[in-house]
Amino acid sequence: MRSTHNGATLVELVITIVIISVAIAGVVGAFSLIAGRSADPLNQARAVKLAQLYMDEILSQKYDDQTPQGGFPKYTGLCTIGAEGSEDRATFDDVDDYDGLSGAPSTATGAALSGYSGFSISIAVSCAGTEVGLPAAEAKRIDLDITAPGNQSFSFTAYRANF
Repeated sequence: MRSTHNGATLVELVITIVIISVAIAGVVGAFSLIAGRSADPLNQARAVKLAQLYMDEILSQKYDDQTPQGGFPKYTGLCTIGAEGSEDRATFDDVDDYDGLSGAPSTATGAALSGYSGFSISIAVSCAGTEVGLPAAEAKRIDLDITAPGNQSFSFTAYRANF
């Protein structure tokens, strides 16, 4: 009489454990990749909202410090860039005052913006009339760079014409 034993051998158990380990490692790796990128769309949306906030503020200002309120008659001097004197953001009154503004996002009065920790902005303004088919002094280019958490970088550009 032969006796039959039901069950798995030690070799079969070791092979099963190895196969399950490899499968679990692959699944966990995929989940960690997905979880690491889940904040990307949120940061992109927040960067666009922040850019809109800054561009609306900048584009609502006068073309140049010498431009009268309302923009008429238009400024006919040379294109100048940079804040006049010791202005701070609360006293910026024309587009080129924003040149060189950088740091943590804030409101026009200098108060910190909630919900934007880890973000930073950098603004550059340049004379750029020839880029849009106008005389050099007739338009300014505003370049806004936003760095989000994780060193994601977003660049936005707008033009302000002298009208």
